[in-house]
Amino acid sequence: MFKLLFYLINTIFAIFYLYPGSILGFILYKNFNKQPQLTDDFNFFLFSFSSNHVYAFLALSLFGFLVFLKEKKKSILIYFFSISFLYELFHIIIPNRSFQISDLYGNVLGVLISLILFLCFYYVKKKV
Repeated sequence: MFKLLFYLINTIFAIFYLYPGSILGFILYKNFNKQPQLTDDFNFFLFSFSSNHVYAFLALSLFGFLVFLKEKKKSILIYFFSISFLYELFHIIIPNRSFQISDLYGNVLGVLISLILFLCFYYVKKKV
């Protein structure tokens, strides 16, 4: 059941991420060119991380790790890091979308945070 839900969420995520325009912008503002911004982007030293991308990949990868990390640890890690790069690279060729390094950093940071949270949770669970 959770695997099926993950596949459904992952498919919807891909559609929203790869659609040439902002589906959420259209739903909220009736404008495909306006992207909703949940919070300000994160800035650390010289690096800028897109907060929307951090949140999106954090949520998706947390759910994916919950479903798959025990049985397919290496595959799910490769999958999430791959899509975090590939989805952003696809923005180079998708009309009305653009590649942004801060988005790529946000994608990767979201996956890393979820991995760290998930591993900490299991470490604490093992100790208790």
